Amino acid sequence: MNKTELIDAIAEDAGISKAAAKKALESFLSNVGETLKKGGKISLVGFGSWSVSERAARDGRNPQTGKTIQIAAKNVVKFKAGSELETAVNTK
Repeated sequence: MNKTELIDAIAEDAGISKAAAKKALESFLSNVGETLKKGGKISLVGFGSWSVSERAARDGRNPQTGKTIQIAAKNVVKFKAGSELETAVNTK
C-alpha cells in the first residue's frame, strides 16, 4: 500500500473527503517526524512505538575493493510493534 492508497482507505473508513484524509495523514507524519527529530518517543498502545537510537561510528568494508572505510555515527529510527499489531499480523 502506498501513500495514495492509504489516503483513499482512511477517507473511506472515516467517511471523510480524500483532501481531509490527506491533511490528517500529513499532519500525523509531520508530528511524528518532528517529535523524533527532537529525540522524543511516540507510543500508540496496541500498534507500536517509535524511538530514536544512536548508532556509533564504526569501520566498514567496501565489498568491491575490500578496502576498510569509516562509517559515521548517526541517529536511526526504531519501531517496535505492539501486541495487537503482532497478533493481527500472525493470525492466519
